[in-house]
Amino acid sequence: MRLIFVTATTGLVMLAVMVELLRRRQLREKYGALWLLVAIAILPLAVVPTLLDGFSSLLGIASGLSLFLFLSVVFLLLVSMHLSWESSRLEEETRSLAEEIALLRADVAELQEFQEKVKAP
Repeated sequence: MRLIFVTATTGLVMLAVMVELLRRRQLREKYGALWLLVAIAILPLAVVPTLLDGFSSLLGIASGLSLFLFLSVVFLLLVSMHLSWESSRLEEETRSLAEEIALLRADVAELQEFQEKVKAP
């Protein structure tokens, strides 16, 4: 009974936190939707912990909890890979923008030198 209460409370708190982060625009919608789905998926599993038992026996897995833990690990690995991809993409974009700014600063410096030369005589 305690496990049901703790799991349900965790799901509700997670749902509330995600809604608040989305409301404050501190979390992008594409990530918020993903985590809202996770929070919503936890709630039925909290209320009916044997919900996955039938599906796990169909797959030949010992228990619903084992299936849930396996799927959780796979989900977290996918999230980790996606965030690594996003980080790499943003790093490349930052490098490209820094190079562009350096070129623009060089152009501005060249124009300033030219203006000084034109004003000098």
